[in-house]
Amino acid sequence: MFKKLPGDEARNLVSTTPDTAVVFRPAVVQTPAVITIVIFVWRLLAGLVRLVWRYPIAVALLAAPVVLTWLYGWRVTLAAVTFPFSVLIPWALFDRPTFNTWIGWRLLAWWRLVWVYRRHWQPVMIVSGLGRHLRGRDCLPRLLKVTCTSWADVVTVRMLSGQAVKDWADRTEHLAHGFGAVSCRVTVARAGRLLLTFPRCDPLAVPLSAVSVSETPSVGPVEVGAQENGQPWRLKVHGTHVLVAGATGAGKGSVIWSAVRGLLPAVRAGLVELWALDPKLMELSYGRAIFGDRYAADPKECADLLDEAVSVMQERAARFAGVQRSHIPTVDDPFVLVIVDEVAFLTAYQSDKGLRQRITAALATLTTQGRAVGIGVLAALQDPRKEVMNIRNLFPDKIALRLDESEQVDMVLGDGARDRGALADHISPIPEQGAGVGYVRLETSPDPIRVRAAYVSDADIRDMARDFVRGEAA
Repeated sequence: MFKKLPGDEARNLVSTTPDTAVVFRPAVVQTPAVITIVIFVWRLLAGLVRLVWRYPIAVALLAAPVVLTWLYGWRVTLAAVTFPFSVLIPWALFDRPTFNTWIGWRLLAWWRLVWVYRRHWQPVMIVSGLGRHLRGRDCLPRLLKVTCTSWADVVTVRMLSGQAVKDWADRTEHLAHGFGAVSCRVTVARAGRLLLTFPRCDPLAVPLSAVSVSETPSVGPVEVGAQENGQPWRLKVHGTHVLVAGATGAGKGSVIWSAVRGLLPAVRAGLVELWALDPKLMELSYGRAIFGDRYAADPKECADLLDEAVSVMQERAARFAGVQRSHIPTVDDPFVLVIVDEVAFLTAYQSDKGLRQRITAALATLTTQGRAVGIGVLAALQDPRKEVMNIRNLFPDKIALRLDESEQVDMVLGDGARDRGALADHISPIPEQGAGVGYVRLETSPDPIRVRAAYVSDADIRDMARDFVRGEAA
């Protein structure tokens, strides 16, 4: 019906049938069966080679019984298979950590790769918009590897050419629900490769008891809780400034008192001084004996204490100029940690404009110039809005506990933190489940880390203060 026309004539065609467009269909070329068979066999062999290359141990374990049965019969195979199981089962029962490290997590990773991720990869990628269907074929990001830990699956992915990390960060909810996880976090492994973390359980669901007080004085990172991967959470306070943001009951006090608890041996040794500003008179007053005369609650006293810290900073800067660039804690020049419980009360809600300006100026001076000379600030607030805390960007390290709104996550941790998995607005308001749980974003890393601070009770604080006073008296 249609004859081949030159390209210039195609535009002059006119259909004689009303309301019917002229349709051109490409010619269909019949592929010889031998070529189809060769392609199929090649893909089958390539897949087998790839399977053996990626999973040599698993393939050997599956192939060994077949080879033994063919060579020596089923009795030898049964004996050979029974012996490893007689070793593996007691190993798994009596030394579960090493068994999981060498065998358990690898088997689980293989099973999750086959049954969960590879099985659902194509539909999840297409529906979420991370894959494309072009010219009859699917262009999908490549699933490289799955690694299992005690609490999560870590999936290594090679992005399509032209994709950005933000394309994946904007679709974390699609990925999480597509693969049956409660959340998904995106981190960059290297150029073109991403790590997708899908939690299988919540290792921070149970409250943590207070960390025991060490006998060795140290101003280094102090242990204040646990990370999601099971490692201790050590908070750096010397050489930085820390901002802790969270709604009422989110557990800001646990972070503060855990830091104080970790620094207590260094305070006894004279290497650390703790200066406390407690405008609410409810949090830091429990351990007032620890702070001594460096405790202030009245707004004017808080302003005076901050001005004194600025004077100490300036005096040290004058002595250190041209001599040293970083601070080393000594008895003569101890590390000074200024703790502010509710900083917004002093910087935004203070009715006296003069005091408010003094306090804001002093905090800005300390956070911009203090850490090089051994002055650190640990501040806590509930409302992270700019008009409430306009110097929040001067804190290199930030902690976001439970927040009321999703927009507040990026206010505290920086742009893109929530897209990378810092779901601080999803933390449970039930104290037993969510108090002390939060996300940390350090100056040295843009990726948020999920943590939980140890719970320091009122009795723990009173015992700390009593023991500190006894130690000072002795």
